[in-house]
Amino acid sequence: MAMRLEAEIPALRRYAFALLRDHNRADDLVQDCLERAISRWYLRRTDGDLRAWLFTIMRNLHISAGRQSQRRGPHHDLDTVTLPGSPADQDHGIAVRDILEALDRLSDDQKSLLLLVGVEDLSYEQAAAVIGVPVGTVMSRLSRARQKFRSILDNKTPATLRRVK
Repeated sequence: MAMRLEAEIPALRRYAFALLRDHNRADDLVQDCLERAISRWYLRRTDGDLRAWLFTIMRNLHISAGRQSQRRGPHHDLDTVTLPGSPADQDHGIAVRDILEALDRLSDDQKSLLLLVGVEDLSYEQAAAVIGVPVGTVMSRLSRARQKFRSILDNKTPATLRRVK
């Protein structure tokens, strides 16, 4: 069991970081996922895909944590808070920021599906198993997610200043 779980840790860490974009929180999510998997190992289907099962656990933990944080409100670490409107040093940084902001504007379902298929390279069947929907639903949701992501990036307009009288 331990060897099979160890082999999946790098993929779990990538997915967790892509969801959270914070190494410390991502490591906590991976640890929670592995703890949940080990404590419920007896519930795992022996004929099922271990990777899909682990991603399902992680996705469910992430969604639960997101709901919990919505009830509590946002948490800002005082050491890492930056002033709004600070200019980026490089064009690459601006492009990355725009992509991450566009990802944040997607719904949790669309965001996780794009990350599972696009970043983690899961097949449609594996992604369907993780999310718990039919393959056709994954394909249509992924198509809509990609379309919305593109439209968010294409319609990116700079912030306008308000006139105060």
